[in-house]
Amino acid sequence: MDADLGDLSAFLAVSTARGFRDAARTSGIGASTLSEAVRRLETRLGLRLLHRSTRSVTLTEAGARLFERLAPALGEVAAALDDLRGLRDGSTGVLRLNVPVSAARLVLPAILPGFLAAHPRINLEIVAEESFVDVLAAGCDAGIRYDERLEQDMIAVPIGPRVQRIATAAAPAYLDRHGRPEHPRDLLAHACVLGRFASGALTAPWEFERAGEIVRIEPRGQLIVQVGGATDLAVDAAVAGVGVISVFEDWLRPHFDSGALEPVLPDWWQPFSGPFLYYSGRRLVPPPLRAFIDFIKASPA
Repeated sequence: MDADLGDLSAFLAVSTARGFRDAARTSGIGASTLSEAVRRLETRLGLRLLHRSTRSVTLTEAGARLFERLAPALGEVAAALDDLRGLRDGSTGVLRLNVPVSAARLVLPAILPGFLAAHPRINLEIVAEESFVDVLAAGCDAGIRYDERLEQDMIAVPIGPRVQRIATAAAPAYLDRHGRPEHPRDLLAHACVLGRFASGALTAPWEFERAGEIVRIEPRGQLIVQVGGATDLAVDAAVAGVGVISVFEDWLRPHFDSGALEPVLPDWWQPFSGPFLYYSGRRLVPPPLRAFIDFIKASPA
């Protein structure tokens, strides 16, 4: 190798700070030491990397090309060292997860208390939203999604219940007034509480399955709510007798238990696979994320 890691790190610090004094403040290395390291690197490469003046430091063409390749490479080196420190010192740091509201409501409450108790030096930040964002570009370490929403080049780890169902329900008083559906197509004569994704698409058609028969209907209703953020409002409206709701069975379970809602067509509820924690397979796994992965793998589903 034509240059040692220390000289390359000094060049990266000065290039990022656009000056030797600012780089010295952020790195804790003296400005003269940084200057000597950059000069030594330039001598070894036989190329000028920085334009220096009394007012500023700017990259030459060669410097810009080196910086573009060097920054991510040294970032990987730093991540590798952090990973080893995590093994030595125990997991520390911040873990940021991007999750749908349904996972924040139905999956994570059973997991987070035990994880936080087991890892008191990890701070956990949850971003709950329904839009399909690039979790890495959004500054998160990992996300929770369902299999049909997984991005390419990502590693998926099962988290939470492995089988879930979308349930339909209505208030008993509503069903007393309007009748109890015996077939999914009967819902076409009922008021239904609808949802809309962040993309603008409605949560339709509703799909039902029994004994290999699949039925899809286009429900109608006066009330449309945003999926995730306003799901509690939709459930409250169904409890109040506005109409039939279709949402995660686990979301409705407390209302089934209390009698506030009555299951509608339970024999037709369609099962689907549970969610996954997913993260990039193209970079080193940060210690807080590794600790979380190990925790959910060891936890019962």
